[in-house]
This record gives sequence, structure tokens and C-alpha cells, in this order.
Amino acid sequence: MNDYFYFVHVVEKEGFAPAGRALGVPKSRLSRHISQLEAKLGVRLIQRTSRQFYVTDIGKTFYQHARRAVDEIEAANAAIKQLSNVLSGKVRLSCSVGMAQFALSDIVTRFIRKYPQVEIIQQVTNQSIDLVEQGVDIAIRAHSSPLPDSTLIQRRLAIADWGLFASPSYLERAGRPVIPEELEQHAGLKLGWKPEKGCWKLQSQEGRSVSIAYQPRLCSDDMVTLKKAASLGLGVVGLPLYICREEERAGTLVRVLRDWSAGTAEISLLMPSRQGVKPAVSTFARYLKENLPKSVN
Repeated sequence: MNDYFYFVHVVEKEGFAPAGRALGVPKSRLSRHISQLEAKLGVRLIQRTSRQFYVTDIGKTFYQHARRAVDEIEAANAAIKQLSNVLSGKVRLSCSVGMAQFALSDIVTRFIRKYPQVEIIQQVTNQSIDLVEQGVDIAIRAHSSPLPDSTLIQRRLAIADWGLFASPSYLERAGRPVIPEELEQHAGLKLGWKPEKGCWKLQSQEGRSVSIAYQPRLCSDDMVTLKKAASLGLGVVGLPLYICREEERAGTLVRVLRDWSAGTAEISLLMPSRQGVKPAVSTFARYLKENLPKSVN
């Protein structure tokens, strides 16, 4: 059954190297298992050279049966673990730096304390990654526009509102904007370093939209850096409301143009497949759906 298991993953990951990364095993071991399987069956399942990889027609037929066999074994293991009330296994999670710092840290630690035999492997990056190639079970993405259509499962978890913030000392020195157009006279701090010019896109409660271009004093992918810079009086920054909640309560940051929104971001959960989802992964996905909205609202 190890041969079946490795064969299924090599086919689904479309190569020995990505399957090896996902499973945490050397690709030489995968190749050996596939060769053993082919020798037992007396057929070629996968054609591979240094430049080519493709599943043969007979390999595609065999994959359909092997996938079902692996699913049944995983379901049997899961049933036994559920009967013993012990949830275990690995969950590979991908998210942005800001999401890890401000929305997920408490959720992840609470989940591990609740299920001590589950291991969470968290990949924190602001770069777009291929979930299948990287062997990621769950990704959390914040996006202001619809995600591109793909074979990934997508579930909306929450909507996060954004606002403009500055320190009391900055506003005392530079003046507090009353209308969006007055922002043109203010120093700006920008999330992201591309492009180097910034633009605040604001919307009033009545539905009026305004765009204010500005030259940032600081561009950064790190929300902690931007929040600290704003707290030190270096300028106005646009950030999700939940990220500045504590500073606003403490009075180190003040909401600027409170009647205007600086945008919204949809937070979505992505998963590669509905088939063969491990119990630890499906349980963590449900836990995220229940708890992440509370963290960002």
C-alpha cells in the first residue's frame, strides 16, 4: 500500500520533486516505490526522463483505482482515531505575514492546545504560491478583488474593513483632515513596496468614491513596521481596522476621516481538493471558519 500511496501523490503533484516536498521524503525513495509497483504489475505507469514526466494511459486507469484504495485506508484510519477521540496528523497552513501576526496567532495556538497531537506547519509569506506544488493543505488569503478561477476550493471567511490612522502628535502638528482632499497635504505610509507611489481609495457612507494620490515616506510589506511608524508620528497609514484596534483603544493611534472607508478585503480559505482531506485538515478548516471572523471584526 505504500507503493499505491506514493504513486497517487506523484500523479497528483505532477512530479517526483513536488510530491517529495509535500510528503517530506526524498524523490529517490518515491522513484524506487514506483519502480517496484511497475515491476509487480508488469506495466509502465509513468514515463519519466530528465526532461519529461507524464502518466501513461494505463497509469491513468490504475490511478483511479489506487486513489479509491488510498481514500478507503485513510477513512479507516480516521474512523479508528475518531472512535478513540484522538485527532492527530499534520496540517500545512500558508498565510501572509499580517494574517499570521494579527488574525491567526491566537487561533493556531488555541487549536494546538485543544488538539495536542495535531502538528501545524505554518508557512508565512506575502508571495503567491502554488498550493499543490508546495504541499499546502490550507491557505488563508486576504484580497480586494476576486481571486482568479482555479481548481482550488474557495470559501469566504470574513470581510475586513480598512481605515486611515495617524498618531495624535502627528495630527496636532500637521492638522486633522476634515475632507479627503486635505490628505494631499499629509505624509503617507504605504503597505507594499510596488508601486512606489501610493493612492488612497476612499468611500463615504453615502457611496461617494475619492482617490487621493500621494508620495509615501515609507513603503513596507510589514504592517507592524507601518503601524509603529504611524504611532511615532511619521504620517497617515491605511490598515485593516482590526489591526489597529488595540492602539486606537490606547490612544496611540486615531482614526482619520472616520466616516470614510479606506477599502475592504475579503478573507478566503483555499484548499487544493475535496478528496482525501485528512481529518486534522478538515477539523482545522472548520475551526478557522468558526473563529477567524471574530478576530477580524
